[in-house]
Amino acid sequence: FVSFYELARTEGIVLRYLASAYKALEHTVPDDLKSEDLEDLIAWLGEMVRQVDSSLLDEWEQLANPEVMTAEEAQEKADQVKPVTSNARAFRVLVRNAMFRRVELAALDNVDELGEMDADAGWDADAWGEAMDKYWDEYEDLGTGPDARGPKLLSIVEEPQNGLWRVRQTFADPNGDHDWGISAEVDLAASDAEGRAIVRVTDVGQL
Repeated sequence: FVSFYELARTEGIVLRYLASAYKALEHTVPDDLKSEDLEDLIAWLGEMVRQVDSSLLDEWEQLANPEVMTAEEAQEKADQVKPVTSNARAFRVLVRNAMFRRVELAALDNVDELGEMDADAGWDADAWGEAMDKYWDEYEDLGTGPDARGPKLLSIVEEPQNGLWRVRQTFADPNGDHDWGISAEVDLAASDAEGRAIVRVTDVGQL
C-alpha cells in the first residue's frame, strides 16, 4: 500500500492511523453488533499492525490496563512479535485474501502477475495460462463478487502436525458447477518467519 501510493515519507502516520482505526473498532463497537465479517476485519487489522510494529498496540494496551503490566514488561512484550499464525482468526483472513487475490487476477486473465506470485511453486505464467485456457474453454465468466469471496467457496484443512494448511478456493463459475478452483498449501513456519501467509499453489483446475 505504501509503495503503491508512494507514501514512504508518511508511512508512520499511515500505520498510526490504522492502529487508531483498530482500537476504535475493537473498543467502541458493541459486541452484539459485531458480525462475523466485522470480527474477521478487526482481527486482521490488529494483526497487520502488530506484525509491522507491535509497540503501537502494546503501548496502548499498557495504558488502558496499567495494572496488568509494568512499563518494563510492556516494552519487553513490544520487542517480541508474536508469530502471525498464533492469531488463528486473523491468519485465516490473510490466507483467504491471498487465495482470492489469485481469483481476481485469474478473472482478469492476468497470468503474468499470477506467474510472478507462484513461479517458485512451479506455477509460472505459462502454467497459469494453460490452466486458465481450459477454464475459458468451458466458461465465459469468473465471478469476483461477494458470493465468490464468501466462506462457502473456501475450504481450509489445518494440519499443524505437518506444519501446513491445505486450502481449496473454488471458482464462482456462471453455471454454479463449482468444480474448478485453486488448490494450495500454506507453510506455517515460513508464514511466521515472514509475518504473512506463505501460499504455495499445488493445482489449478477441476476437482
